[in-house]
Amino acid sequence: MTSIHSKYADFEHLQAQAVALRREGLSLRQIRDRLKIHNNDILGRLVQGEPPPEWTKRPNAKDDLREQARELRLKGLTYDQIQVELGCSKSSISLWVRDLPKPDRRDSKEQAKLAARKRWDHELAIRDGARQETKAAAAREIGFMSERELFLLGVGLYWSEGAKAKPHNPQERVSFINSDPHMVGLFLAWLDLLGVARSRLRHQVHIHENANVPSAEQFWAGIVGVDVGALGKTVLKRHNPKTNRKNVGDGYHGCLNVRVLQSADLYRRIEGWWYGIVGAALMPDPQSRT
Repeated sequence: MTSIHSKYADFEHLQAQAVALRREGLSLRQIRDRLKIHNNDILGRLVQGEPPPEWTKRPNAKDDLREQARELRLKGLTYDQIQVELGCSKSSISLWVRDLPKPDRRDSKEQAKLAARKRWDHELAIRDGARQETKAAAAREIGFMSERELFLLGVGLYWSEGAKAKPHNPQERVSFINSDPHMVGLFLAWLDLLGVARSRLRHQVHIHENANVPSAEQFWAGIVGVDVGALGKTVLKRHNPKTNRKNVGDGYHGCLNVRVLQSADLYRRIEGWWYGIVGAALMPDPQSRT
């Protein structure tokens, strides 16, 4: 019969092995498989007091919020104020900061301001949701676009945004410049409909000199589907420090000019199409417009 001392010695031997494996960074499952210990209670006793390795700890998605909440609490913010800042529940905030000192009591004016801010934030969220739904519903109203609809839309688009012959500059050529990638994409789709080969197109970025020029070139090259090296030389606009420009930041890509080579005849047809649209739209009899 195995003596008590022998059993204790076996346990100490296993414990030493388990602790050594734990300190090497093994998980409980790995230690169990390595030492062939299939009793979880015994396994827990063997490594009792040894912290689990970092890699076995599950990340907590709220860890960052918890730290932010504690920082705000130390600055004197109340539960309501922290909730407004972080958007998390008061119960979570209470759990995270309960060991920290309470801030001084707010006066009634501050409470009223906070309540008003919360009501306004809620109202803004409702308004934004309504705006987005209105836009989405309007987009669904368009549905399928026929070739004729795209043709007429493209004529109007060019005549409002494209280059036009002037008395002081009678040159007739098709050139379209815009900062909106959707407008540029629509213009290219219209040219495709007209059968204008992409090989006849030339692209050139126009942008302020203090902007991120390489990023803008990469952006527009992606929009039109060409390599950056295929773009023409970028036109840099001089920066006026006295001007308070609003078109700055990562979302600013300047404008793209799309020019069609050998396009005098196309330009004349565009002008004719435009005045044909004007004449049809202004007819006194609506049935004559179809």
